[in-house]
Amino acid sequence: MGFLKNLFGGSSTSSAEFFTFAVRCDRCSETITGKVNLNNDLSLTHEGGYFARKVLMGGGRCFQQVEVTLNFDGSKQLVRKHVNGGRFIE
Repeated sequence: MGFLKNLFGGSSTSSAEFFTFAVRCDRCSETITGKVNLNNDLSLTHEGGYFARKVLMGGGRCFQQVEVTLNFDGSKQLVRKHVNGGRFIE
């Protein structure tokens, strides 16, 4: 396995940056956490920024989907957030 890591330049430590957030479901009040990989999960917007859309579901008490839309600027800093089916926990 070490041979393959050396061959393809892989490393055992992750350098990905994540944006982590928490929402509370409107139906059952369960706290659900989510995260966005800032290097892989973002889509480019026409304005030069980025956005990510995540649909979260709790751990089994209810099956309500909570939709989260996050907008980032060109330097991947959060500028706007919106949630449908829940609310953000600060």
